[in-house]
Amino acid sequence: MQSSHGAAAVSSAFDDPNLIVYGGLEPVVRLAERCGLPALVGECVRLPASKGGTGAFPAAKVMSLVGGMVAGADSIDDMDRLRHGAMGRLFSGVRAPSTLGSFLRSFTHGHVKQLHAVARRFLPELARHAPLLPGADQVAYVDIDDTIRRTYGYAKQGAGYGYSKVKGLNALLGIVSTPLSAPVIAATRDSAAQFAAGSGVLTR
Repeated sequence: MQSSHGAAAVSSAFDDPNLIVYGGLEPVVRLAERCGLPALVGECVRLPASKGGTGAFPAAKVMSLVGGMVAGADSIDDMDRLRHGAMGRLFSGVRAPSTLGSFLRSFTHGHVKQLHAVARRFLPELARHAPLLPGADQVAYVDIDDTIRRTYGYAKQGAGYGYSKVKGLNALLGIVSTPLSAPVIAATRDSAAQFAAGSGVLTR
């Protein structure tokens, strides 16, 4: 037996001012704050001042981006999912998708290296507060491999066509895991810049 009628259109809306869409996001944000992520971004990331204030409050913008990605966002438009229901009462400083898009578009390769500095300092703090690599005192595996992330537009520094025939950024990843843990990305570096510098991916 089956229905002989199909719905012409299906839509849903989440607009109850008293409900939280992503309740699990709150402990993640608290953990990031306890590990000092906002302070590290404020210390290390320096974007040029602009008329629209693109470089202002980098910590709030990075935390909004991290929160959006944890909530499943994979595009700038998806960042709007942080501003529904009672999310505004649970979190402060959430930036609009258009603001976050302008913020990301202002990054150069030098600013990405500033984020690398943040990641290098943040990961040990995160490991102190959460069991990222259980069993690492017995055995740990280190894998260095590359990946290509597709990009769009004509102003992406370092983007090009590689072996996959896809235009994008070719990044080297340093990944650490143990038999008891999920893989942890410990370091990333743009391969084109890395090979030009002639230094090891995990040495800085």
